[in-house]
Amino acid sequence: MTAKITVPKIMIQGAGSNVGKSVLVAGLCRYFASQGLAVMPFKPQNMSNNAAVTADQGEIGRAQALQARAAKTDALSDMNPVLLKPETDTGAQIIVQGERYGTMRAAEYGTHKASLMPKVMESFRRLEAKADLIIVEGAGSPAEVNLRQGDLANMGFAEAADVPVILVGDIDRGGVIASLVGTHAVLEPSEKQRIKGFLINKFRGDTRLFADGMDIIAARTGWQGLGILPWFGAASRLPAEDILDLESKASLSANPGTCHVAVPVIRRIANFDDLDPLSQDPGFRVTLVKPGEPLPLDTDLVLLPGSKSTIADLQFLREQGWDKDLMTLRRHGKAVIGLCGGYQMLGKGIHDPNGIEGIAGSVDGLGLLDIETTLTDEKTLTHTSGIESQTGAAIAGYEIHLGHTTGSDTTTPMIRDIKGRQGITTDGATSPDGQVAGCYIHGLFASDTFRSAWLQRQGRSASQIIFEDQIDQTLDQLADHLAQHADLEAIARIAGL
Repeated sequence: MTAKITVPKIMIQGAGSNVGKSVLVAGLCRYFASQGLAVMPFKPQNMSNNAAVTADQGEIGRAQALQARAAKTDALSDMNPVLLKPETDTGAQIIVQGERYGTMRAAEYGTHKASLMPKVMESFRRLEAKADLIIVEGAGSPAEVNLRQGDLANMGFAEAADVPVILVGDIDRGGVIASLVGTHAVLEPSEKQRIKGFLINKFRGDTRLFADGMDIIAARTGWQGLGILPWFGAASRLPAEDILDLESKASLSANPGTCHVAVPVIRRIANFDDLDPLSQDPGFRVTLVKPGEPLPLDTDLVLLPGSKSTIADLQFLREQGWDKDLMTLRRHGKAVIGLCGGYQMLGKGIHDPNGIEGIAGSVDGLGLLDIETTLTDEKTLTHTSGIESQTGAAIAGYEIHLGHTTGSDTTTPMIRDIKGRQGITTDGATSPDGQVAGCYIHGLFASDTFRSAWLQRQGRSASQIIFEDQIDQTLDQLADHLAQHADLEAIARIAGL
């Protein structure tokens, strides 16, 4: 018989998607870690193409890596034991305990997910052995009762691990009373009892105006109101995980900086937190170019981002006419940088002999670099540091990719003096004139020295921000925000502290 879990724990579930669960968990992690507790974040099942490499060389959702940072601890594969990375509208790559498990269509995964619960519980118990408190994040909403069978993400896990739940509603989208009371209406009796309280998130204005609303929800559900959280605009400075948050990145991109960066928003864009340092640095102005829009003629740099489905996204790029726009900008001497999948697209060809991304075969690349990429089953997951060749600036980041790239332009690599990859000292490629470059390393622009050196190489002023410090300052502000507006003593009691 499985031993009862006794470590204090709490689970944050949402009355809908994108209600702010990830940010709330990060704030709670920072608050309780600052009280001297060993805090571990946990999300049993996540769906995101924005991933991070862990200290144990695995792969988890970006939000869990941020939450680990908030908790002042290393990111571990056990913090997100099941990660779904969408490759098509109906299928996803499955990552289990940090490693590639396979690719499944949604219907296939629906019948298979219950078999992953032992792995989820195994990871949870390993974290339990390290923690004074575990803060769990749900996915989507427990109100999606059509997905309840075999559920790993919400009540299925909460019941299996005996974790008390706090439900969060997003008042900014409207209908928050209905969403919380409606969730109560569709849950099973044991699940209703498992929810011990609720929070209202993203309130704009005077929170006292919703006092009656809190009373109505409490009366209809029997749950304790734990606070009304005003809108926390600084959350947009934190690395985002959901593609829906790209719009908030666009709102950050109104800096009057003289370096204009255009980013084509491909369908399976991955690891788009690469854009965060550029969006926040006043030396840059970032434009997220949506499908159907041309790349701006006043662009100084085109940044091709990572992709979860490189070949399909290359075709999508061509369908928007962005390949022709790129050639025009290239003729005018504009710079182009490709990261990971974007780097692969810049070459002369991409070969998929085993059909990893679909039908086996080869496609022509954009031809801006003299390189070719062959996709393979072996996945590279590692933290990497080195020197950006043209600026001489130190960089540090991470790699998550399939395949290897060769060609004459790799003899002038974008990154040299690499540390972190056994037997490999260079990465990427650069065109003969130095205006086109690419590499597999995410996180380049988080390096303040690289951003400054790149701007100065373009004849512009150096960067004025320390990006990593901004993240930690924002996490501290978030913890203070929660302490001011939520009943954290009650939350601690509910968790069992």
